Amino acid sequence: MLARVGTLEWVIVLVIALLIFGPGRITKLAGELGHSIQAFQEGLKEEKPEDNEDETI
Repeated sequence: MLARVGTLEWVIVLVIALLIFGPGRITKLAGELGHSIQAFQEGLKEEKPEDNEDETI
């Protein structure tokens, strides 16, 4: 079950990812992921246009 993934399983997954991608590639991917999350959060914070009740469909 995915809900019962423990610390040992995460360590194994991280070691396998490190072996496949290498330390340089993982660092680059982590940085890109961080920038993507930051851009997404900034996009959510932007003001949204107010819904006009005058408009009908």
